[in-house]
Amino acid sequence: MQQNVIIVGGGLAGLTASILLSKAGIGVLVIEKNPYPNHKVCGEYVSNEVRPLLEGLGLDVKALGALDIKLFSLSTLTGKCIDVKLPLGGFGVSRYALDNALYHLALENGVEFAFETVTDIVFEDDLFNITSDNGHYQASVVLGCYGKRSNLDKKLNRGFLKQQSPWLGVKCHYRLADFPSDKVELHSFYGGYGGLSKTEQGLVNFCYLANYASFKKYRNIAEFNRNIVSQNRYLKQFLENAEPVFEKPLSIAQISFASKTIVENHVLYCGDSAGLIHPLCGNGMAMAIHAGQIASSYAIRFFAEKGYGRVDMEHDYINLWKATFAKRLRYGRYIQKLLLNPKLADVIFSIIPKSQRIINPIIQRTHGKPILV
Repeated sequence: MQQNVIIVGGGLAGLTASILLSKAGIGVLVIEKNPYPNHKVCGEYVSNEVRPLLEGLGLDVKALGALDIKLFSLSTLTGKCIDVKLPLGGFGVSRYALDNALYHLALENGVEFAFETVTDIVFEDDLFNITSDNGHYQASVVLGCYGKRSNLDKKLNRGFLKQQSPWLGVKCHYRLADFPSDKVELHSFYGGYGGLSKTEQGLVNFCYLANYASFKKYRNIAEFNRNIVSQNRYLKQFLENAEPVFEKPLSIAQISFASKTIVENHVLYCGDSAGLIHPLCGNGMAMAIHAGQIASSYAIRFFAEKGYGRVDMEHDYINLWKATFAKRLRYGRYIQKLLLNPKLADVIFSIIPKSQRIINPIIQRTHGKPILV
């Protein structure tokens, strides 16, 4: 079966791109391994930079029950804390709800879906041949939107796999009635940090990133939470008073923040497949949505404009991706190094006044401006 575009991975980047491509009259197939809805390891805070884009696609963010978030709190391991208003703000919504809503919107716009696992992508004679565990497909353009890490990366021999992947991500939803609905919090602990924010169901999402070398000293997540995560007094108070909703936390291992290729073997990569921003920057979801919009715009031009070839599409996508996201990723690395160094973080928290004029530019360097369709 041949399509104009095949999108491998139906997360935020893939779903956004599929809707925009279909609206432009381009045939799209999304190959996603898991049926919707499902939970994913994710911070579940979305920067308002993509709210106009989502609403322009036809998604009613308010109807999802998304909670407006205006405040931000950041603490060090020793308990030093900064509280500020977010310059642009955002909203809290679970991936369970957001991905499912975008999936149904994609279906309404004529996007086709196959719930299978892609095992290989081969580009030959100006055409992609995609093999899954259940079939074979062909397409003129392929977008890689399958997340942080996949067996497919190994098959395609992507370079970032040669570097260390020392991080573990853990997520669970909790009930805690008195947690503020308009606030996102980030708290560091030895070898990691975690975020807290409410979702559309009134549950608090606690998602953290931990260095695996620190985690593997303990038998399980519960023991790690008691001994390491709870060293931060804010997280200790949260874990002692909150009631977990999931039967057991979700986790993902071998998370890598190494640089990735944006286009490789003629596949246009989006979202975490192209570059993973550190979770403490709080806009990974927004970046994925924005990347899907950028990739789809060049794919649309590839099909619509005579003389605009594959080389042009790939060149333009790489340049705009870098111009849009490269600095954010770099600042994210700097901020993570700071927060994971307790002594340095305490010194800086002590000498920086709790001023919006000081903090806002730091936040803005990891975020973008509102995006329209």
